[in-house]
Amino acid sequence: MANKYLAAILSFFIPGVGQAYAGDIKKGIIYFLVAFVALGIVGSFFVDSVLDSFYYIIDILISIYAAYDAYLMAK
Repeated sequence: MANKYLAAILSFFIPGVGQAYAGDIKKGIIYFLVAFVALGIVGSFFVDSVLDSFYYIIDILISIYAAYDAYLMAK
């Protein structure tokens, strides 16, 4: 049984790690690839632009959702 708080914290900082810690490695890999890698690539296009703050808001929202999902999975 995984600690729900640790799973949420792990997934907030690196989306997908909390899901893998809670036992669903496949879901963790998907979160990591989509949230961490894809947003990193997309974010590189927004450097020094008006949409830069929009990118950070989306990134934080995805991190919050990943933490919430990991918390629910570890319950």
